[in-house]
Amino acid sequence: MTDSIAQFRALHVPGDPLILVNIWDAGSAKAVASAGAKAIATGSFGVAGAQGRADGEDFPIEDVFENLARILSVIDLPVTIDMESGYGADPAAVGASIGRARAAGAAGINMEDRLPGTNALLPLGEAAARYRAAADTGLFVNARCDMFRGADAAKDGGALVAATLERARAYADAGASGLFVPFLAEAKCIGAICEGSPLPVNILRSKAGPTHKKLAELGVARISHGHQPWAAAMAWLTGQAEKIMGGGEPDY
Repeated sequence: MTDSIAQFRALHVPGDPLILVNIWDAGSAKAVASAGAKAIATGSFGVAGAQGRADGEDFPIEDVFENLARILSVIDLPVTIDMESGYGADPAAVGASIGRARAAGAAGINMEDRLPGTNALLPLGEAAARYRAAADTGLFVNARCDMFRGADAAKDGGALVAATLERARAYADAGASGLFVPFLAEAKCIGAICEGSPLPVNILRSKAGPTHKKLAELGVARISHGHQPWAAAMAWLTGQAEKIMGGGEPDY
């Protein structure tokens, strides 16, 4: 287990990013692993959606670990799981939940700095305390910072970058291993965060944002695809079903 954590940690290299095509179950993990992935990452949206549940810790924690066990049973790669807000009302409960993730075989986790169903970020000290509890388990903790969620990076980029870097320093001091800044497609802001962050930076790939190559040039250490593989797969399935039910022939 310790080896998988160290292996996963070593894959985070600024300028040579780890690319994670996020999966939702054992079958999708096998598909991505067969394509040459260096590690496997779940995305909470797809994991919950695959079971007809909603994102935001509506997927029970017992099911999170059962899903992890199934994934680990079919692949031999480090696996990081999306633990949403940490599945805990306070730092102690977060630490217990993340400790269970390590015991279950995870190499890392993603954790948000806002609570389920809320838009406001937690106060900095409270978020840092939760990340400290998670990091004390020894797992690679990818600290998600939702500063750009719903924001206008073109208009407020400077202030948002400064606020993000303030959190990055606090999360690093709390023991986090990486900084995840989703919903950011502005190259200038991404470059500034990569330059100023004490943690390797993870960016969510989007059509509107820089390419994988450009993100590497900006200093990104990890590129995630988040909910997008799940959404694309479900859109394809829905489209094929509509074609068939309408009397047409499928594309397969």
